[in-house]
Amino acid sequence: MIFKIGTFSKLSGVSVKTLRYYDQRGLLQPDTIDKFSGYRYYSAEQLLIIQRIIDLKNRGFTLEEIKSLLAEDVSPADVKKSLTAKQLELQQFIKEAQSQLKEINSGLERIKDLDDQSSTVPIAIRNVKSQLVASIRDIIPRSHLCLLLDEIKQYVREHHEDENRSLNVQWHNNDFEDDLIDVEVALPITKKIPGSDRVNIHFWPELIQAASLVHWCDPYHSSCSALAELATWISSNGYRPSEAEPIREIYLTADQDLYGKLRRAELLIPIENS
Repeated sequence: MIFKIGTFSKLSGVSVKTLRYYDQRGLLQPDTIDKFSGYRYYSAEQLLIIQRIIDLKNRGFTLEEIKSLLAEDVSPADVKKSLTAKQLELQQFIKEAQSQLKEINSGLERIKDLDDQSSTVPIAIRNVKSQLVASIRDIIPRSHLCLLLDEIKQYVREHHEDENRSLNVQWHNNDFEDDLIDVEVALPITKKIPGSDRVNIHFWPELIQAASLVHWCDPYHSSCSALAELATWISSNGYRPSEAEPIREIYLTADQDLYGKLRRAELLIPIENS
């Protein structure tokens, strides 16, 4: 018994377009083609073949792999080899997917924490403890700050420290032309690691008292309204900025949780009594 392609499509559950594609790929060719009308006809036996193709596709095999498995001269050893290879491939896929799912779950937890903290935090005065850091200080265009941050992250990663700890930035002298900034970027580390001609391993000093403002900012933008807001608060509350230590900023949003331009940060201006 033979069927026109439309009827065969309905019986097999495979679209006419897909049947034509399988023909082009040499996977399932029509039983006969009318040389005058061009009509394609499929046999009843080919219903079994199309079901085998569907079954192998559901197991994850590609069309090329299916073509090999449907070959007349395929041996049981060849089938075993193909099935084993696909088993290993799928196991690796599952392992990678589970790892990605774990990262997604962790990201959701971190986003939940950020969402819980999204309400306005009042300006406060706090003490900042000394901490061991790996840092790089350089005079750069502000637009190159991201490169400096990436450089310090890569360095601590190469020395088996966690690159996802809160990035710290110290703003030194910004009185340069052409938007140049004197900036030091740092990552907290748990132990002494080797330094280099670029990376300094040292303790950032304690800030005895600093005015703190938690805000959302674009680190690469040339101006920050939070700085003016905090400076006004300092002068209005009987303090003045200390010249002993530079302004410090802690990025509370990790890079892997940064989806837009803005990240949550804590601005710290060391202060003393007026």
